[in-house]
Amino acid sequence: MQIRQAKALDALAIARVHVDAWRSTYEGIIPDEYLHKLSYEGRTKLWLENLKTDIVFVALNDRHEIVGFATAGVKKTKGYDVFQGELYAIYILKEYQGMSIGKQLVHKVVEHLKTLEINSMVVLVLKENPAVQFYKLLYARKIDSLTISIAGKTLQEEVYGWEDLEPLLEGNKQ
Repeated sequence: MQIRQAKALDALAIARVHVDAWRSTYEGIIPDEYLHKLSYEGRTKLWLENLKTDIVFVALNDRHEIVGFATAGVKKTKGYDVFQGELYAIYILKEYQGMSIGKQLVHKVVEHLKTLEINSMVVLVLKENPAVQFYKLLYARKIDSLTISIAGKTLQEEVYGWEDLEPLLEGNKQ
């Protein structure tokens, strides 16, 4: 598995992972009508814009196809002032989950945050998202729970955080 920084040319492939991962991850959590309306075209436009301002890392399989991505930077979420950084998104195609790709992507994100002199990070995740376990395995601490609405459905979103990112780097040293 190769991890590298994304380029504008990757926007469509990132959009495909984004849409497909949302559909598989959030099936039965977010209303189907909303998930079916997600489009590669719409998400490609979103990622073309995001790539202008955000750092995105992509995971490529042996055929050099993008199968996952992560993006992070200075914290955008209001509150949680003890935290400086934020993992904005991390998605991996269902058939590639459980292969340590998420850990590799988080490692790249943390390396990037450290170059910005950021040593703490939050992530927001839907409570029903199985990825909650991923963050717990990485020793994230639950710091809050929020009520949000997506497509008219009320959902719980949990806020997890790392007050020190150094252990996330140490855990990936060979």
